[in-house]
Amino acid sequence: LNTNTKLFCGCATSSESGKEEPNTRTCEVCLGHPGSKPVLNKRALEFGMRLCLALDCYIAPTILFSRKSYFYPDMAKNYQITQYEVPLGNSGKLRLSSGKEVGIERVHIEEDPAALVHPAGMQESKYVLVDYNRSGNPLCEVVTKPEMTSADEARDFMKQLVTILEYLKIFDVNKCTLRADANVSVKESGYTRVEIKNITGFKEIERAILYEVERQKRDVKEGKKIVMETVAWDSDKGVTLRLRSKETEEDYGYIIDPNLVKTEISKDMIMHAKMNMPELPQEKAKRYVAEFKIDKDDAVIISNDLNVAVLFEKVAGEINPVAASKWFRKELLRVLNLNKLDATHLLIDERHIIDLLKLVEEGKISDRVSQRLLERIILEPAMPSEIVKKENLEKVQDKSQLEKICEDVIKTHASVAKEYASGKGEALNYLIGKVMRATQGKADAKEVKYMIRKLVK
Repeated sequence: LNTNTKLFCGCATSSESGKEEPNTRTCEVCLGHPGSKPVLNKRALEFGMRLCLALDCYIAPTILFSRKSYFYPDMAKNYQITQYEVPLGNSGKLRLSSGKEVGIERVHIEEDPAALVHPAGMQESKYVLVDYNRSGNPLCEVVTKPEMTSADEARDFMKQLVTILEYLKIFDVNKCTLRADANVSVKESGYTRVEIKNITGFKEIERAILYEVERQKRDVKEGKKIVMETVAWDSDKGVTLRLRSKETEEDYGYIIDPNLVKTEISKDMIMHAKMNMPELPQEKAKRYVAEFKIDKDDAVIISNDLNVAVLFEKVAGEINPVAASKWFRKELLRVLNLNKLDATHLLIDERHIIDLLKLVEEGKISDRVSQRLLERIILEPAMPSEIVKKENLEKVQDKSQLEKICEDVIKTHASVAKEYASGKGEALNYLIGKVMRATQGKADAKEVKYMIRKLVK
């Protein structure tokens, strides 16, 4: 969770500079020294409530914190403060892009363990280093029901969840971490569950699940017994590695933490949280269809990125929303992906987009030129209209001039023109491409297509 301080103490959750020495952002509380007293971070609780509401969970009227006992170096006090008996939220759901709803078993708050560093890799290191800077950071754990049936669904679930987190502004993708524990079981083993711990990244989640499914099926086929165990995902080797046998909840010896009092979640607190909830992506997509009359798929794709959605709404006030939505989906997202950028780091704003789309809307530039302009201004911001004027990029308006260029292309590529005349449709695209090259992309492709057809006939 994107809070300034840890869950039960006043230590910062991260370094302002982004650089820090190990074990320097700690205190008696997050290290569990005898006599230290934890105090619940109010902001973390508020953030957790927002997530519960976004996932349509029932919020408990009273919450408790428990001690999850285990002896491992990532917890200095040999227990983790978490929620067991009464989670913050339960009985929720999240809708996938396919429309399928995945049930949410529970949402609870807990403290993050320390980071373990294996200098030579998990299997080869002769020793392990422990950094307690992360220890005590606020985590919000979302536990789903066993209703996802493929790695693709698991990856989509994570994408939908991250989108919601960004809309709620409780998670910063550049500062916070997102980790997943995937419980995988196959029919062939009688659904014996294996847990893959701490997978990071959408692609890695999909890779890890796909590998583990095939591994379990292969082992059953070879007569090996699948046992409940915890494994780690080695992304470099693309395999899962056994860590330990899987503990049951009873193994952790949960007891209610005597240092933390019951926390009452009043109706006023819930009402206040509801009043501060933003419009979520699925609600936004529905509004776009109703208000702007745009295509449903365009609305969903645009609303899946908060920064893109904010930019689109500003542009839609000046440009035809239907045309703008198609351009956002096809061109803006294409150029962002091409440059490995996300909308958070855009150097241009709505003024540049409006200026560019007005040139297209008024027929002053061709689609090809608009594409090239966007590719340029994404990296080097400038007003498109100024570039068009300076470099004479306006669309070829003189039809007689354009027809002459088409005639020259047909004469130069007479054999291709004959192929088109004989019924080979792909030959037409070749001729159009030659004309567009001759006009430096300044011709209207539809007009060129019409002229070539007419001239060849």
